[in-house]
Amino acid sequence: MPDPVASPIWLWLATALAGGLFLHRVSRYLMVLGQARAEVRWDRPWQRLLGVINQVFLQRRFLNEPFIGVVHLIIFWSFVCFALTFWWALLRGLLPVLPIPYPDDVRAVSTLMKLFSALGLSALFLAAARRYFFPPERLERTWDATLILSLIGVVLVSYLAMAAARSASSYRLWWWIHMLTVLGFLAYLPYSKHLHLLAAPFGVFFTSRDNRKLPPPGEGAELRNEFTWRQLFNGLACAECGRCDRNCPACSSGFALSPKDLMHEVKLLVRSGKGDSPLPIKPEAVWACTTCGACMERCFCFNEHLPLIIDVRRKLVARGEVEPRLQEALTRLNRYGNSFGVAPRARPKWTQGLEFPVKDARKEPVEYLWFTGDYAALDPRVQPATRALARLLHAAHVDFGILYDAEQNAGNDVRRVGEEGLFETLVEKNHAALAKAHFLHLFTTDPHSYHALKNEYDWTDRRLVPLHSVELLEQLMRAGKLPVRNPLRRKVTYHDPCYLGRYNGLYDAPRKVLDAIGIDLVEMGRNRQEAFCCGAGGGRIWMEDAPGIEQRPAENRVLEAAGLKGVAVLVTACPKDLVMFHDAVKTAGLEGRMEVRDIAELVEQAVAPSKEHAHA
Repeated sequence: MPDPVASPIWLWLATALAGGLFLHRVSRYLMVLGQARAEVRWDRPWQRLLGVINQVFLQRRFLNEPFIGVVHLIIFWSFVCFALTFWWALLRGLLPVLPIPYPDDVRAVSTLMKLFSALGLSALFLAAARRYFFPPERLERTWDATLILSLIGVVLVSYLAMAAARSASSYRLWWWIHMLTVLGFLAYLPYSKHLHLLAAPFGVFFTSRDNRKLPPPGEGAELRNEFTWRQLFNGLACAECGRCDRNCPACSSGFALSPKDLMHEVKLLVRSGKGDSPLPIKPEAVWACTTCGACMERCFCFNEHLPLIIDVRRKLVARGEVEPRLQEALTRLNRYGNSFGVAPRARPKWTQGLEFPVKDARKEPVEYLWFTGDYAALDPRVQPATRALARLLHAAHVDFGILYDAEQNAGNDVRRVGEEGLFETLVEKNHAALAKAHFLHLFTTDPHSYHALKNEYDWTDRRLVPLHSVELLEQLMRAGKLPVRNPLRRKVTYHDPCYLGRYNGLYDAPRKVLDAIGIDLVEMGRNRQEAFCCGAGGGRIWMEDAPGIEQRPAENRVLEAAGLKGVAVLVTACPKDLVMFHDAVKTAGLEGRMEVRDIAELVEQAVAPSKEHAHA
């Protein structure tokens, strides 16, 4: 091929202009990030690199959506191929004295680029058709996206035209169109929402790798320089694809929160304003979050919405800007150690309906200490399931006890509404009570308590690994201590609680239990890590719903369950789910058609000597 660069001066000027615009904007971003709160994200470098390989180069999370995942993977690798050959061609054009050929003069490289040009154009056409003719909810058709797709298209078409050119002048024309388009793309990229093409790989590398991680305790954040650099970086890495919104229970129900819009506001905060500029997010949007983690689970850029929201909540709590019902719940928790506002001596009253005594672990040693949690112990709608579990443990000859009036709320939701001081108080009181008890193992019924006990309490002295009750049931059934005498030959569906599933990966144990008792499990479309939240988490169960809500998350979920053929029972393993779903069955008009049960209640039916002795 002829040398397309007769004199490199124009190429130098174009490169300097594009590079100057690119560096000007990027240096601005780096300056803003440098002024933010420090946050260490350099640990476990090899694990982080492995994450980049899996999620950037192999795009594992993207491939969970097969069609667009494959399309995006092809476009990505076309982008990588042309980025590499562009820099090669640019270097050769800028420094003609170098004894190297242009990339398209190398047969193997030229063949590869033609292949990726053809594949990339096909994938680009499919992506454009999806965006403009069959767009999923919250995927917007903006001029910015149109321009980026057009630039990528020109890059691919110009290379094919260059490869097909039959004259030196035609080849030179298309070569310059190709190179100038890429330089223009480079200059525009930092000013575009497609900055995620450059920022997302770093977002993956610097992710916490753990959606359970919260910001270090502090007074929260509102102004730009009060956020950590990683929280601000979320906005730069966001692709604004809308997946977080489509999976957010608050956004889907019509609450004020849009995780995508939140990331967009963060991006604008980084781009403009001063260090004392506030993040423009309304309090009602902040309080709408259920902290279910679905936004982070579905984000292909690995943005971290929850730590940012919780830091904003901390600031609101510090200023006393808390809605009345939530403030009442926090006051009750501070005064009584539970969100119901009842005297501590009322906590063990659920045991009065049992035919055997439950040990006080402070007074006599037990093998298993049961940390019941507020709703399992105090809510009348949940107490039947609590007693069912107690009877199962008794039948399996499990030596268990409780803390009676010494137990306090575990503090999981207290911490996620931003009340770090109260959380620390509850932790101290629970540790003091646990120190007086004599036990070998600790378990709880409540996934929220389970998460806090397992991941946010310090067990270095005892070396404890807390269990959820469904794990204990699975162990007992596997050991033959709960033989199934009355298999339940019926279809049910199971709801994965957020703090059991997404937060702690506990998906198999409940399904093994259901299988062991003869259940025909029919999965909802959204199950396991994609399960839809009931709407109770993050303190939402203590708050009023905003007016004008289209459909509460719990109603959405029970309607999904009711849509399954032959299914009339929705099973869960979370006391808060029971409360939310019981109410939702009524408000959704499903009474008589859909029954909500705790998994322990079904197990008790299956292990009872006969149907006549099974507890309802």
